Amino acid sequence: MNYLDLKQIVKNHSNKEQGIFLQRFFKTGKGEYGEGDIFAGIKVPVSRKIANQFKDLSFTDLQKVIKSKIHEERLISLFILVARYKKADEKEKEKIFNFYLRNISYVNNWDLVDLSAEKIIGAYLIDKDKRLLFDLVNSNSIWERRIAIISTFYFIKANQFAATLKISELLLKDKHDLIHKAVGWMLRETGKRDIQAEEIFLQKYYKKMPRTMLRYAIEKFPEEKRLDYLKGNI
Repeated sequence: MNYLDLKQIVKNHSNKEQGIFLQRFFKTGKGEYGEGDIFAGIKVPVSRKIANQFKDLSFTDLQKVIKSKIHEERLISLFILVARYKKADEKEKEKIFNFYLRNISYVNNWDLVDLSAEKIIGAYLIDKDKRLLFDLVNSNSIWERRIAIISTFYFIKANQFAATLKISELLLKDKHDLIHKAVGWMLRETGKRDIQAEEIFLQKYYKKMPRTMLRYAIEKFPEEKRLDYLKGNI
């Protein structure tokens, strides 16, 4: 099974009508965040199954797949990398991590970020220097900034919140709605595990936060407290 086999299977599963819907959903029009992306019209569970068929694909072929103009092919390459990372030894994990970083420009929509960054970048950096994430926060690429915050989901699940909270602080003034949503989501996940840590952050910054970020962060709060935050009564 090689790159050409994968391309053929993707073609066999393509659905033109679904592809048109996904191109609208993922904002691929001129000036939109996913401008120019091409969708084959394959649903995520099917992409996962295809990835499983190609779990032993060589890095040479993975390089071709991750650079594909077709969104689902890039997603499949990331599913393969995530699955392989879980079973890898330390040397192989480092290889996958470095491969991801070399190809980070192709991780260029929110689903690609959300389904891979935590499981590769976050997993690799859990016990290492996290300077890379702070470099990504300063990137001009919205997707690299989103990778920075979403990668910390792995830390959150390990009850390590410092990086999430610091990166959230650095992204408070970000202009993009997709960053606001991502930061709010990670703050909410922090609160599920340590509500005090989230509330200390919110009480300091909630009046400065973009409204979408705040709404995502407090989504699971009791209604009265949620409304108090929204009204500025905390």
